[in-house]
Amino acid sequence: MDDARSEDAGPGPEGSFPTRREVHRRPRRGPWRRRIVIGLVAVLAIAGAGVGWAAWAAYKLDSNITKVDVSDAIGTDRPTVAPQAKEAVNLLLVGSDNRVGAGNDTYGKVTADPGQHSDTNLLVHLSADRSWATVVSIPRDSMTPAPPKCSKTAPKSEWVMKQWNWNYRDGGAGCLIRTLEGNTGVLIDHYAVVDFRGFKAMVDALDGVEICTDEPINDSHTHLDLSPGKHTLNGEQALAYVRTRKSLGDGSDLGRIKRQQAFLSSVAQEATSSKLLFQPTHLYDFLDAATKSLTTDPGFGLGTMKDLAESLRGIGLRNIQFITVPNETYPADPNRVQWQDSAKLIWQSIREDRPINEKPTATPTPSASPLTVSPADITVQVLNGSGASGLASQDAKMLEVQGFTVKGVGNATDAAAGTLVEYTKGHEEAARTVAAAFPGARLEAASGLGSTVRVTLGAGAKNPVAVENRTGTAPLPKATVTAPAPQPSATPTLETRPASQSICKTT
Repeated sequence: MDDARSEDAGPGPEGSFPTRREVHRRPRRGPWRRRIVIGLVAVLAIAGAGVGWAAWAAYKLDSNITKVDVSDAIGTDRPTVAPQAKEAVNLLLVGSDNRVGAGNDTYGKVTADPGQHSDTNLLVHLSADRSWATVVSIPRDSMTPAPPKCSKTAPKSEWVMKQWNWNYRDGGAGCLIRTLEGNTGVLIDHYAVVDFRGFKAMVDALDGVEICTDEPINDSHTHLDLSPGKHTLNGEQALAYVRTRKSLGDGSDLGRIKRQQAFLSSVAQEATSSKLLFQPTHLYDFLDAATKSLTTDPGFGLGTMKDLAESLRGIGLRNIQFITVPNETYPADPNRVQWQDSAKLIWQSIREDRPINEKPTATPTPSASPLTVSPADITVQVLNGSGASGLASQDAKMLEVQGFTVKGVGNATDAAAGTLVEYTKGHEEAARTVAAAFPGARLEAASGLGSTVRVTLGAGAKNPVAVENRTGTAPLPKATVTAPAPQPSATPTLETRPASQSICKTT
């Protein structure tokens, strides 16, 4: 795909995030062109081996980090976290194409589309038990719904299609995070941004990073000239390598992402080598370069990074997996992509805190504790996505006889199997009463519902039963419509790359 932006020839931020524990004590308040988690992977791998910092060094390193609060720009309408994922951590790592300032201003000026863009976007999920991690690459040219003018209050129904890296250009990290959370249902705990200068400095602090190419590279834009085989690149060369696109493979951004994932694997392998781990001066130089390049939320300082890294002690490179969001050509513009339906499997895996391609455990049934909200105090909307005509109207009557107020019935598209009960934060107990009427129902927080609880009936949904605190004694109407059984379907296996994989394997 062609870049939408032109560059002159040349060699080439905003919220305070509460910790996950703080998030659950109170209500949530709220592009190194493709060079993103180099710092994170290295720091996690380093500290995972038990490396600590002296107090004076820690103070110096922490003061290097630029901290910008973006929580106001994100808004308060944010995803909830599943019980099993409360101790997991989600990090958004952004590679900015900032060309302002020493070290960034030698890469030409953007003439067609000025401003800073998130040209690299990595969502990093650290598991609740800290035994594995997933790094998701989001293509910069993805077209997804986004809040108009980066509005922090516009409901999802008013969002507009927008190129992914424009969210950062138009509203900084806050707008990008709001867009990501709204499209995935994944809560972002912290963010970090790194630029050209920081990328080069970190590579040089590692004394270079080894890469492998199976074809010659002679790129007129980045001035990189390499023969086939393995090479150890310095910072300037490495930046050129991760920026190179048109002169390699099919010239697409997606091919470049694969090479960048191989590059990050090499970084992780280099960062965990004894050369770095057991030479304090060398380690300090690397961390000094890494922290000088970072802009983060105020809660993501060196102390938090160190705590996270130490909790990942011994995670092992085999347990760090890279994956690119599955995508296809965007019909309105062949130079852009849209996410495939299988991308939902990634977001679901992260929300449920399980590795990608691992089968989910059985959905837990609603709590058996006594219901605290009477049906007489609950308004329900019932949607039918099962394919069985008349199911929503029938189930609505079975709710009304128990005292529920039914606001309306309708049809749903792309409904998942079973029964989904959605509610706005603050109405959990009302939703639990509704879920008790539908055996096997799933509870999920949503936005824009107010006090209404929404029920979506998919294939395999069970007919309603009487709840323990129903009003009235009239029997439930006899069910004459039943949801069909779900059609068996093969769950696609998504292609992942472990950090331990050979750097010469890029496909």
